[in-house]
Amino acid sequence: MVSANVNLTGHFLIAMPNMADPNFARSLTYVCEHNEQGALGLIVNRPLDMALPALLERVNIAPALHRFQSMPVYFGGPVQTDRGFVLHRPVGDWQATLDVGGGVGLTSSRDILQSVASLGEPAEILVALGYAGWAAGQLEWELSQNAWLTVVADPEVVFALPAEERLAAALQRLGVDFARLSDVAGHA
Repeated sequence: MVSANVNLTGHFLIAMPNMADPNFARSLTYVCEHNEQGALGLIVNRPLDMALPALLERVNIAPALHRFQSMPVYFGGPVQTDRGFVLHRPVGDWQATLDVGGGVGLTSSRDILQSVASLGEPAEILVALGYAGWAAGQLEWELSQNAWLTVVADPEVVFALPAEERLAAALQRLGVDFARLSDVAGHA
């Protein structure tokens, strides 16, 4: 059983092959907050069929021409899918930012999108619609059921690799190949 006092903030959750929920099958989730009230994270390997300029226009922010023109917006999870979240580094000083650790922040305020649109800052971002959320004890229970593997998150996996390479890169940090994972879990 997973200890109730384990804090997975700043970790990746890697969905096991037997993950039945289609929202999370083959997903890589960056845990941004984990405490006694529950957990919050962003799926970081599910790009939507939407580029950042289209999202900016939807929220009435004029996109400037810069390197984010073809950046995809991601499906961050099934909770509040109409709300935007920006995973970024450096953490910076935004209106509504959660310091995830390791120099990474999660911001849900409009000011960061305005800065991205006008200044191209912060330079390292992942913009998502929605988030993954767990009630108190829910993530711990899922871990005890072998639904997830965990590993300390490496921001380079999110900010330097294309979406399709992120799951394999996170697994590599554990020395695991996804193709060799079994969908049958045992319990001692």
